[in-house]
Amino acid sequence: MPPSSSGYVAAPGYVPPNRARPAGDFPASAPDPVGTGSAAPASPAPVPQASSGEQGHAAPRPSAARAADPRVVGYDLVAESAAQNAQNARPAPYESGSAPYNSEATAQESGSTAPESGSSAYEPGSSPDSSAPTEHHTPPRGTTVCAACRAGGVDRDGYCETCGHAQPRERDHLECELHGVAAVSDRGHRHHRNEDFFSVSTTTLADGSPAVIAVVCDGVSSATRPDDASAAAAEAAGESLLASLPRGTHPQQALHDAIITAGKAVNSLAAERSRPQQHDPHRRQNAPACTLVAAVVGGGLLTVGWVGDSRAYWVPDDRTAPAARLTEDDSWAAQMVANNLMSEAEAYADDRAHAITGWLGADAYELEPHTASFRPDGPGVVVVCTDGLWNYAEAAADLAAVLPADAAARPLHGARTLVGHALDGGGHDNVTVAVVPFPAPQEGTGTA
Repeated sequence: MPPSSSGYVAAPGYVPPNRARPAGDFPASAPDPVGTGSAAPASPAPVPQASSGEQGHAAPRPSAARAADPRVVGYDLVAESAAQNAQNARPAPYESGSAPYNSEATAQESGSTAPESGSSAYEPGSSPDSSAPTEHHTPPRGTTVCAACRAGGVDRDGYCETCGHAQPRERDHLECELHGVAAVSDRGHRHHRNEDFFSVSTTTLADGSPAVIAVVCDGVSSATRPDDASAAAAEAAGESLLASLPRGTHPQQALHDAIITAGKAVNSLAAERSRPQQHDPHRRQNAPACTLVAAVVGGGLLTVGWVGDSRAYWVPDDRTAPAARLTEDDSWAAQMVANNLMSEAEAYADDRAHAITGWLGADAYELEPHTASFRPDGPGVVVVCTDGLWNYAEAAADLAAVLPADAAARPLHGARTLVGHALDGGGHDNVTVAVVPFPAPQEGTGTA
């Protein structure tokens, strides 16, 4: 479909299809939080998807971002005393050569198998039978050692065969930094897995000038395989932008096309046979779904595109100038505010506030990507994030107050600080943040 005219805030020199509104520059002071961008869809509204962040099941290993050490902030370790007691009972004579969360491969190599359903003494969420004698056997050589008790082997389901503790997954905490962009994703404190994903990359435009790309996706937890959906969407959108921007496609059009491509990638997951959902068999009936927000910085423009309630913010280096939110949520709360039915404070205080009205997925009501381009009058950074962050810093001014002043020079530090803020606030949801300095730096290309 052609780009929606309501989704455009064009910068000078670009006339999007079906657009009647004149172009405008990024305001120098006191900007409108979303410029003249699109509001949430008017009625009739689609049936909202549940907000992201509910408990799920095992996540696949990502290929587009490198993992950090699992013992990082955001991973809930068991009490030190319990670990020490296990060590005293039977210390492991050697360390496994692989990371403690690489359970599936090492379990296959060692021949260990997961306990049958219903017969295991250590079902997820349960504790060992205190009346039964406990034996701490030295794991066979090559078996992954439990990250908690450091004595038991890890079964194929990712649980310790001795203490029953769930092992950290590679996707629980992800970090990536390239020249001109950095991103951090964390599972948070309350959820079983990380259903967020990101893709960051750098490229060159047709005129040879550098461009930086950041894509952040948040899986819809009420749908099947939200972790797969977010990974598929982020990777598909990133690849689409890397292909179109060097050919001279305007960043706004490139983002529109990338979101459509991401939607098709998520739709294709619905055609695959769903995996068993032992805790909720009805979840297999829902198509995988996620939200998406992306930013492209290059050619003197800051361009954003989105579907759902993941957001992009502008934070100028000059902190005396106001920060601004660049996106408008596809959510129940945004609809209430746009239709003058509630104030913003009333809408976001409602239990239905985070029910989304736009998403990527086979059961989406209608996919209408929103895009907007701005021409900032000074340097700054773009913060691209999921609601796991903005739930703890909703207003642009609040987010700017948390972001370090040197975020443009140290984007990874800035992303870590924002993720840490969300975790310190409670970490009730997965949280993912990408920090993109503006203007794009003059150096090299790459992807992650």
